[in-house]
Amino acid sequence: QVQLQESGGAVVEIGGDLRLSCEAIIRAFGVNNMGWFRQVPGKEREWVATIGWSGLPYYAEFVANRFVISRDNDENMVWLQMNNLEPADTAVYYCNQVVRTGEQWQPVIEPWGPGTQVTVSS
Repeated sequence: QVQLQESGGAVVEIGGDLRLSCEAIIRAFGVNNMGWFRQVPGKEREWVATIGWSGLPYYAEFVANRFVISRDNDENMVWLQMNNLEPADTAVYYCNQVVRTGEQWQPVIEPWGPGTQVTVSS
C-alpha cells in the first residue's frame, strides 16, 4: 500500500530552524526521485526541493541555500532541514515521489499525504 506521511512541522520564530520528515511507503523507493512541496491556502502547491535516487539535490530558487534535502533509502525516509526560516515559508509541506518533466518536477502519487504545517511567526 502506497503511503506518504509527513511530520515535524511547528510554529517557529523568524530565523529559526526546523527538520521535516517524510516516511514514504512506496514501491522501489531507493530508485525513485523524492520531493518536497508546499502550499498556502488559496494558492497552488509549489515545488520546494528534490533529491534524486542517488542523492543529488535540486532546490527552488526561493530556498536560497537555506534548506537541505536528504534521504535514507534503507528506511524509506526523506528529510528537509530548513534553516533561517522566513514568514514566507509558512505553509503546509508535503512530500511525494517526483519525475522530471522538462524543467519542472511533477508529483506522482495520489492521494497526497496529510502534510505538516510550518508557521513562521514575526
